[in-house]
Amino acid sequence: MKNLKAVIFDCDGVMFESRSANLAFYNKILARFAYPPVTLDDQERAHFCHTASSPVVLKGLLHPEHLEGALAYAAQLDYREFIPWMTPESGLRTLLAGLKDVYPLAVATNRGGSIETILSHFQLLEYFSTIVTSADVARPKPAPDMLLLAAEKLAVAPEDCLFIGDSELDMAAAHAANMNFAGYGPLAVGEVRVGSHQELLELLLTKSGV
Repeated sequence: MKNLKAVIFDCDGVMFESRSANLAFYNKILARFAYPPVTLDDQERAHFCHTASSPVVLKGLLHPEHLEGALAYAAQLDYREFIPWMTPESGLRTLLAGLKDVYPLAVATNRGGSIETILSHFQLLEYFSTIVTSADVARPKPAPDMLLLAAEKLAVAPEDCLFIGDSELDMAAAHAANMNFAGYGPLAVGEVRVGSHQELLELLLTKSGV
């Protein structure tokens, strides 16, 4: 991670524990179309709901004839209904406050428009210079599109950015964008792995020379 000039965060699993919120969101859509719910015990499908973009998830969960209606229904749901199921990761605000004056910060998430509502609810919006979602690009992660757009908006070369994610999709997107990657959390993947936001803060401040 030489010449690090900007830091980009994934949302789910990095900034927030949001598995229960995501399942509540998708299960409301599934119930609307008389499908059984996805449970946390169904680890493969629950992980899928946690990492992929909504169009990809719904395409994977529903029969093709229900997809258009489900996407329309999902678009009119108010995600604020599901925020009570979300919990900020321990030390998140301290991390962002510690980095804000050292690096420009961005979010790149497979979420759509809900991310600004979430960040505003938790009073975290002020820490980020730019936000890129799956609605802003042609291809969600694992394609590199949103990471490249985030770097462009930050006016920093992709190779001088660090993307922090918690899944194989995140790592694949970073590699495709020629961007540094750090895996976050107990199931982190990648050559650089951090288990907490305190550890991440120490790592990034050391890299900055602060």
